[in-house]
Amino acid sequence: MRGAPTILHLDMDAFYASAEQAAKPSLRGKPVIVGGLGPRGVVATASYEARVFGVHSAMAMAQARRLCPNAAFLTPRFTLYRQVSDAVMALLHTLSPLVEPLSLDEAFVDLEAGGTEPTAEAARAVGERLRNDIRVVTGLTGSVGLAGSKMLAKIASEQAKPDGLVLIEPGTERDLLGPMPVRTLPGVGPATAEALRRAGIHTVAETREAGEAELVRLLGRAHGASLFLMANGRDERPVVAERDAKSISVEDTFDVDLTDRTRVQLEIARLADRCVRRLREAGRSGRTVVIKVRRYDFSTLTRSETLRGPTDDPGVVREAAARLIEGVDTTAGVRLLGVGVSGLADYTQEDLFAQAARAAQAAEAAQAARGAQAAQGARAAHEALEGGRRTPGPATPEHVAAGAGEASEGAGKPRRWLPGSDVRHAEYGAGWVQGSGVGRVTVRFEEPWSEPGRVRTFAVDDPALEPAEPLPLLRPEEAAGRGGGGGPARVGGPGEAVGWGGGGGPARVGGPEEAVGRGGSVDPDRVGGPEEAVGRGGGSERAVGPGEAVGREGTVDLERGVGPEEVAGPERVGGAGKVVGRGGCAGPERGVGPEEAVGRGGAAGAGPADAGPAAPAAGTGRGGNRGGAVVSR
Repeated sequence: MRGAPTILHLDMDAFYASAEQAAKPSLRGKPVIVGGLGPRGVVATASYEARVFGVHSAMAMAQARRLCPNAAFLTPRFTLYRQVSDAVMALLHTLSPLVEPLSLDEAFVDLEAGGTEPTAEAARAVGERLRNDIRVVTGLTGSVGLAGSKMLAKIASEQAKPDGLVLIEPGTERDLLGPMPVRTLPGVGPATAEALRRAGIHTVAETREAGEAELVRLLGRAHGASLFLMANGRDERPVVAERDAKSISVEDTFDVDLTDRTRVQLEIARLADRCVRRLREAGRSGRTVVIKVRRYDFSTLTRSETLRGPTDDPGVVREAAARLIEGVDTTAGVRLLGVGVSGLADYTQEDLFAQAARAAQAAEAAQAARGAQAAQGARAAHEALEGGRRTPGPATPEHVAAGAGEASEGAGKPRRWLPGSDVRHAEYGAGWVQGSGVGRVTVRFEEPWSEPGRVRTFAVDDPALEPAEPLPLLRPEEAAGRGGGGGPARVGGPGEAVGWGGGGGPARVGGPEEAVGRGGSVDPDRVGGPEEAVGRGGGSERAVGPGEAVGREGTVDLERGVGPEEVAGPERVGGAGKVVGRGGCAGPERGVGPEEAVGRGGAAGAGPADAGPAAPAAGTGRGGNRGGAVVSR
């Protein structure tokens, strides 16, 4: 334990979902759920708007759909998340050489090692500056915890969520921890918590009062002694800059149980290749190949084989995994398969037997190719002799060649257009998949720095539509003009300029008649058109056009819909009798311009074109098979 709160823990707020909202203007302020979209998928991250409805990480996606059916359900885009994570980790390394990443969005930092003065005031100043820098560089928010140990710093960052900073003063640890549930302590999972519950221990204070001897009796010497120290607020674990990975693995859960033996073998081979790619990207090799099989009844088993030496050869790993799966009965059904490599090393030692086998296979393939060439030559000679007897006419098409051409043309197309994935259209530019099904794909065309875009529907095999790489969350020129009180001057789409200043809030201009000012330290006052005034704060009123007033009450969290009239209040009218939405996840259709109506409610702002009912030509489509509103013309 340190006498000063110089260990910092950073945790980005709802990282995946926040990144998706930043990348997709139409989803800002609306519930977003990121994770596996299949029937057995799991929620990776839910935005704070979705958490209001009870959705949380690690929840089954099917349950999340029942709780918040109108949310946008998106597949993860790890390319984007890694880009943002790299920028955040670079900021952390400017604070100290001792940075211990735990995941893409979470890390410990030893501020003392970076030269920060060991005082609460200096540590708090560094934490506030870090939060501001993250917002400037990525446009996202993170929560910071500061304490004298890693355990307490992590607890502090949890209390700081969302977008806050909590500092635990040395000497207050025991009082802070006492009423917390025992699951708060590191290393206490469901099994340990159940063992403690049976002994009548539910809180950290009760754990401390039980004494070290009782905890050792219940949990064993190592675990019991460690838990007693942590219950007293003592955690001596250092921040470790480089944590050596013990294994590298990949796994897939299948929508339908696999019973076909050939399919199981093919999936194992595919997973082995993915595992080797990750192994090579990490610059490592491995000695032990492991497979994981979860059956239809959730029983899980593993099998492993240790090679003669470490390798990163895909053929060697694939053959070992194939041998292992041969010894597992999968006829009753398999819901999950995984392949991993452990015993990692920084060098490779090739398997000579595997090399000999590959050489023999190559020789057989060459012999077969020579035989095929000979047969083709004989067939060509025969056709030449027969050619004199044929009547001249149009050439017969080569069906094999035509098929190959079609295959190569469609090779870049994904088998499925997954909701949330990036695309580019030859005419309409960059966009993202909002939904697909029945041979059609719905795309919303917008960029992170643009206004919410229009939706168009295409055939899934439209040649003008191609997969694309994620766009950066901030425009490149935004990094050039950073001014104000330590914040950036942000330039968005046409007619948009955002200046960050004052107490950390932006002043944003978002269109010819829209101005949004985020001054002060907590809540913004927003003006969004001739007849729109939006005041966000505890108990403020929001007016959008004549005849509409919705009171926002409760907490001052800007990312959550709060108050009875925000989540399930009465109908809101914006303009001449137009229904705008009920807010949250359950709003009716909302008119968004002369020719477009968008369903689903949500945070409904109204501009000049939003002040009346939709024109007769308007069309509203509730659909897309993956959540969110889909508008088709």
